[in-house]
Amino acid sequence: MPPSNSRLALIANALMFQGGWFACVLGGSGWASVVMPLILWAHWHWLARAGEWRWWLGFAMTGVIVDGGLMIAGGIEIEHGSPFWLWALWPLFATTLHHCLAWLWSHRALAVACGIIGGPMSYLSGAALAGVNIQPWAIAVEAMVWAIICSGVAWRLGGSPQSQPGGQNQE
Repeated sequence: MPPSNSRLALIANALMFQGGWFACVLGGSGWASVVMPLILWAHWHWLARAGEWRWWLGFAMTGVIVDGGLMIAGGIEIEHGSPFWLWALWPLFATTLHHCLAWLWSHRALAVACGIIGGPMSYLSGAALAGVNIQPWAIAVEAMVWAIICSGVAWRLGGSPQSQPGGQNQE
């Protein structure tokens, strides 16, 4: 099914991401290993554009590097099991780039501000719900990382017709 720019599709995209976020954070790696592939599958079949999977893969690898590095450095401390649930959040976020967050990328300063604030807030909220300890310096690192990520996404997608909901992706 081709991508849709309908309000319902944008709401579905936002709800799938948020539902996936809660499932990963509250359910841990067990839930993440089921929910994340299901959401990506549903997104692929009903909302995704050609080449959008590259963003999912890129964000997944970035998450492993960023969060894995912070775990090795002692900035993120997860006591129970694998951090797969934490890494699963990254490709889930990438599903929003061309859909419910597409409007944001043409406003680069706002995108950077959202990265600086929203990235750390997501980590702090998730840590509180999942019983994860995050060092204050790691929150500062996450703010910088998400500012850079959002700036890069805005540079790449901002203002191009293919980045807007319903636009054709050239990737």
